[in-house]
Amino acid sequence: MPNRVQYSDAIEPLVQFIEETPPAEILDLTLDKLRAGVPTQTMLTASALAVARSSDLPPGHHGGPLHPLVGIHAITQLVGRLEGEQRFVPILQHVALSNKHIHHPEMGPYSLLEFAPLDAGGVEATKAAFLVAVSRGEVNKADHFFLWLWDHVPPVEALDLLLSVAIPKNIVDDHYFAFPGFTWRTLEALGTEYLKVLMRPAVRYVSRFPVAPEIPQIDALIEEHQLLTCVTRQQSGDDETAAVGALGEALGLVDVFADIPVLMAKALADGLSLDGAGEALSIGAAGLFARSLGGNPMDVHLHTSANLRRYLLKLDGLSLRNKLLLLMTWHSGPEIRSTAGRMQPAPQPDMEAVAALPSRTQEELLDAIAESIYTQPPTDWSQVSNLGLMRAVPEVRKTVNLAQQYVQCRYDPDLLMKRLGEIVCHDNFTEMHAFKHHQAIVEEFYSTREPWRWMHLVSGAQAAAISFGKNMAIYEEALDLLHA
Repeated sequence: MPNRVQYSDAIEPLVQFIEETPPAEILDLTLDKLRAGVPTQTMLTASALAVARSSDLPPGHHGGPLHPLVGIHAITQLVGRLEGEQRFVPILQHVALSNKHIHHPEMGPYSLLEFAPLDAGGVEATKAAFLVAVSRGEVNKADHFFLWLWDHVPPVEALDLLLSVAIPKNIVDDHYFAFPGFTWRTLEALGTEYLKVLMRPAVRYVSRFPVAPEIPQIDALIEEHQLLTCVTRQQSGDDETAAVGALGEALGLVDVFADIPVLMAKALADGLSLDGAGEALSIGAAGLFARSLGGNPMDVHLHTSANLRRYLLKLDGLSLRNKLLLLMTWHSGPEIRSTAGRMQPAPQPDMEAVAALPSRTQEELLDAIAESIYTQPPTDWSQVSNLGLMRAVPEVRKTVNLAQQYVQCRYDPDLLMKRLGEIVCHDNFTEMHAFKHHQAIVEEFYSTREPWRWMHLVSGAQAAAISFGKNMAIYEEALDLLHA
């Protein structure tokens, strides 16, 4: 009989603790372990391994190991910016989510079984066999093939193969791309020791039906502009500042999202570097997010997807075709496409409203931003029939305007990010989306040049106002425990 995946003696007991503890007791007992000296990174590793082994992937994208695994990078980084026992809160949120999915009847009981690697006759034959298995939705067989590939090609080469399927599937669901991409980033935080087991759920998710759709419009743009031969520059530089800014601003002004890859292809053909194009995409994402009227707190893929694409663009070993697709399919996911139907006219924020605000000191403005988020009106869930159609309440614009005033004053960005990070810790509604978005805006601020970087801080405040208060039960229970 097959056995379930087993871990080393050093981590197995902690993994079993997360798997077996009743949900009603998980916060209290996890906090006890953290206070007793279990390192936050060790607890987060155990949480990831537990949800990967003992939680099944449901038909959609909410549940199972997907969001717990893709949120680990953000959680790790936020823990490093928090102080005292506040550092425990993101870990408690993650462990509680993993434990919830493990015990949920839609996702458990479940065991990830030990699989034997399957060789189809060498590297190229096994790659081809994997793609055939994917085309047939043969998840188990694809899993067997990929376990062999991890051991016989450089890991980034295997990732490139997986992304060749995942990126086109972004059109079907943003998470087909996000799951393997963010899980790869998880390995930066947790190390490569568990690469094969942590990537297995992503491989299985990407391998299932539906098959990757054709992308003739993108292929035609690549061919028209001869991008596979003319794009030769990877790194950006000061000589590209004007071109990066112009493309970014143009992307943020589009009303028809199908125009985005057209603008991107033209800029690349004119000599823009891959990294410069990724930065322009980030600027455009911030501009479009500022225009969005959406109120679904999980509709943050404009930022998180652009952020992930910029990270992957820098990886040595990814094919040029995949890097071009990263840049030219960003707009294609349903959760990004839906934004096009809920847009305010450009430019946003409303600069007249910002100019009418009273002058405030840095500390006064930080407090005003936080207060505007904490006092967002509660959601009347009886009126919400479709989360994806939610509109942001007008009070969100107050937060946006205050954040815009903060950045126009060029007050300390780190202090605003710290305050927003503390606010993000309240959320247990979005299955890590709020944490991921916060980390994305932090990274995009520091990797985007002046003057466009400041747009990301405003986006961070806007997202925090949208997500705050939807469900804070875990935070409130954790707060009681921390103060007990």
